[in-house]
Parts: sequence; C-alpha cells; structure tokens
Amino acid sequence: MSFLFPTYARWEVEPDSAKGSTIIGKDGKRYLDFTSGIGVCNLGHRPEVVQEAISKQLNRFWHVSNLFVQEEQEVAAKQLAKAASMDVVFFANSGAEANEAAIKLARKATGRTKIITFENSFHGRTFATMSATGQDKIKMGYGPMLEKFIYLPFNDVEALKQEIDTETAAVMLEIVQGEGGIHIGNKEFLNEVQQLCKENGALFIIDEIQTGIGRTGKPFAFQHFELSPDLVTSAKGLGNGLPIGALIGKKHLETVFGPGSHGSTFGGNPLAIAAANATMETIFQEKFLDSVEEKSSYIYEKIADNLLSLPVVKEIKQLGMMIGIETSIDLPALLKQLRDHGLLALPAGTNVLRLLPPLTVTTNEIDEAVKIIQTVMMNISETAV
Repeated sequence: MSFLFPTYARWEVEPDSAKGSTIIGKDGKRYLDFTSGIGVCNLGHRPEVVQEAISKQLNRFWHVSNLFVQEEQEVAAKQLAKAASMDVVFFANSGAEANEAAIKLARKATGRTKIITFENSFHGRTFATMSATGQDKIKMGYGPMLEKFIYLPFNDVEALKQEIDTETAAVMLEIVQGEGGIHIGNKEFLNEVQQLCKENGALFIIDEIQTGIGRTGKPFAFQHFELSPDLVTSAKGLGNGLPIGALIGKKHLETVFGPGSHGSTFGGNPLAIAAANATMETIFQEKFLDSVEEKSSYIYEKIADNLLSLPVVKEIKQLGMMIGIETSIDLPALLKQLRDHGLLALPAGTNVLRLLPPLTVTTNEIDEAVKIIQTVMMNISETAV
C-alpha cells in the first residue's frame, strides 16, 4: 500500500544512487540516464561544483525569507539577466510558478486579459498555467479554465495575424514544445510573433523552462533566433536538481512588480540559489556551451546514421541536446524495453521518443545509448512482423 496520491504512472526503477549520467537502482542495475530528471540535471547527477556550493550554504543558513537582503540572490539574478540580455529577475520555486508570475505581470502591465498561446504547448499545472496550456488532456476534469486564453496552431503566422489585437496582453510560447512532441519554432514565425507583439502593445513571453540554461547550446533557446522578448521564464536546469524557477524581465517592467504585488515564501531559497549560482557559473562559460553544440552535432549524426534507415523511425527533431525521434512504435512499450536494456528516456506528445541527456554526457555514453535504441527498435520491429 502506498500513502501517495497516484498522480504519476511510476516506472519500475527505484534509484539507490546517481552520479553523472548514471543511476544505480536498488537492485544494483545500472541505467544510463537520458532524462536528466526531465531536463533538470543539466550537469548530470551530483556534480561536485554544485554539491560543494550547497554544502557550504548548509553551514550558513537555510532560510530567512525574502524580507532580508541576500547577496547570493543578487549574484544569481545578475547572472540570469546578463545571460538573457535582460534586466530584472523574480525567483520562484518551479517552472509553473515562474509562468504564473509571467501571466500575472503581463496582465498587470498592460491592463488587458487576453493571452495567446499555442496548440500542443505546455506551461504548467496551476490553474493559470493549465489554462495557458494548449493540450486538452491536461485540463480534463477540472471545470472551467481561467478566461481569455486563445490557442492557435504553432508556426502559423496567418492565424496569429488574425487573432492578435490591441486587447492582447501577451503572446506566450516555447521555442521548442517539449511535452507536446518536440515541435521547433521556425525563424519566420518567431520573428513575426515579436513584431506583432510590438505593433499591438502586447508582451512577448518565452517559456524556457525546459530549453533554458544551456540545453540547446546557448544560455537560452531564443538566442538561436536573435529574439528580444519582454519576459523569459526559467526553471528545471537552473538549480540542477534543487527546486527553483525564475521570471526574467526587461527594465520597463520593473515597477509593475513593486512591493506587495507578488511573492513567494520559498522563492530564491538560499540552498537553491547556491545551486543555481554554481550551475550557471559552469554552464554559461563559452567553452562549456561550445562543447554542448559539438556533442549535439555528434548525437544527431549517430542517430541519423544508425536509426533513420529503420522503417519505424519517421523523423529526427533536434535543437541542441533536446532530441525527438518520431516513431511508429508504441511509446510505453518502447520506453519499457529501453529501461530493460539500461536506458532511461522520455515520451513527448503521442509518438516521439524524447532524449534529454546531461550536457556533460560523453561521446561513449552517446554511442551506448544509440546502440541500445537501435537494438530495441530492431527487436520490436522484428517481433511486430
């Protein structure tokens, strides 16, 4: 009997320890982790630089509340703002909270309520972020959603032109729709969104919860497209396993979130901030990001060379170390067999195998993972014939 609500379809794996790209189960089995805790452990499990920072802060203080000036928060905010070429930061506990803050700020800043998002998007599971999400399955059973969210086809410029107007508070999107199936925004569409927001006085919000903090080879995915959003949200990889989220904004929005306008008891917790600072100091180094791009090219070539010829593989979708393999194989069955062979991976949408390896993954580990996927896919294909 479990005393937990059954909100998760849990795997049969129970971790006992983890380091780098590897998880060891309680049964002693080794797993190559290409989930990174769903895009969280970008530096792998228990990186020394982060562990040392957390340990140091543990011996100072764990919590004092946001009534106090905390120098480390300022350091973290500066790192985030500089990396995003933006100006001000609000710290929360999660991606959903960061997106909730973005939605609140957009409505308060513009005095409008209409927000445009996109089909197959995922922005969180609070009422506001669930309302912003363009997937009906997320909302089933919860009654009426928050009003004035409009969902449009992703990468459809004409649909946006018809819907955006001077009553629109914001357009909110992911550069790569991770949960929705690894759908990547195209440059024409993304630039048109930015321009239409400017023309209509709407804020341009980019959800970088999964794509941010080096996942795509740049600090943030929007930088591949030379965009300049008003608000960016970050979480997942920011604390490399400790819970933290952030809303990053431009200077002109600073006064909208004045004293008493928004808050979070645990947002910017000292332990999470220590982890975030150590994580960013590592990932935002040019040499580190160059290595991510090199490994991104390597993993694409390995997948293309070994998997594209298989009849069950339809397409490879990738931006940096965010990889989707569209397949005709039943995803739950595929994922189960991959785990049986020692590889942990994720679903995306209904038919996409999602790989989110640590950014510190080695080429040998990439070779091993691709070999496992190839073996399992070939076995399933032969069994199905």
